[in-house]
Amino acid sequence: MSDTEYKPVSIGNWILTFILLGIPLVNLIMLVIWAFGSGTHPSKKTFAQAQFVLFVIAICIAIALALLLPLLGYHLHPSSPAV
Repeated sequence: MSDTEYKPVSIGNWILTFILLGIPLVNLIMLVIWAFGSGTHPSKKTFAQAQFVLFVIAICIAIALALLLPLLGYHLHPSSPAV
């Protein structure tokens, strides 16, 4: 898209975007479509790519904590005996 054809994303479009991103599972599907699709507005595409990267980082941190914390002695149920 050249600079002469550039039109900003409307407020209504952003509101719809945020509503869709608030729905579980739909948000992941839409992020992938917007981040890697060909017909997406450049602003929304970049936003979706950034959100997708943050989501992947958050999942990696959650998995690392889920694996690491039990090794350090932290358990989900404090009353359960340590292994």
